[in-house]
Amino acid sequence: MKILNKKIASKKSSAAWIQRQAADPYVARAHRDGYRARAAYKLIEINEKYKFLKNGQVVVDLGAAPGSWSQYVMRAFPRSRVFAMDLLEITPIPGVEFYQGDFTSDAALDWLVQKLNLPTDGATHGTVDVVLSDMAPNTVGHKKTDHIRQMVLLEYAFDFACRALKPGGVFVAKSFTGGTTNELLKQIREKFESVHHIKPPASRKDSVEMFIVALGFKGGNG
Repeated sequence: MKILNKKIASKKSSAAWIQRQAADPYVARAHRDGYRARAAYKLIEINEKYKFLKNGQVVVDLGAAPGSWSQYVMRAFPRSRVFAMDLLEITPIPGVEFYQGDFTSDAALDWLVQKLNLPTDGATHGTVDVVLSDMAPNTVGHKKTDHIRQMVLLEYAFDFACRALKPGGVFVAKSFTGGTTNELLKQIREKFESVHHIKPPASRKDSVEMFIVALGFKGGNG
């Protein structure tokens, strides 16, 4: 009986997801515009507000799958160089170098250090203009646990941004409702000229996600 109930619940969940997708204007728009996911419009809307992406930049896209953020950057700013990473494989995107693996692993960091020619001697200046992170944990449905897991990923992304960014660089990262911890937010504000929170219109109303936009990296990785 338990197995049967699980199958029924799974079918109901799948049907609800299909119905939501069919009714979502951003899904239709992504299909029409040739983007791999509706998530592209989150970055588009964030960039329309803060205007931090430009041609010729070096951009790192963490949590990139299925690739819609990288797609947008290369489509709108074709002279940029994009380095993307995710646990899941993505179909190749022209102009994007991709690594499949765990961002928190030494192997992934070594790949980024090599590709981006990052300093390894404690020097303060990185080589990256923009670090994007749409990373999210596998949620378990427990609000506090999910929030903690998201904060761990955010801390990893922030630490990397401090190492990789040039002075004046930009860090954009997914957070969850409730924002960052006070200590982490304090650290981010110390490293950037201005820090903003935004929930772009493309983010579903029932989603707990929001985004941190940190502008004007001050330099230094300590």
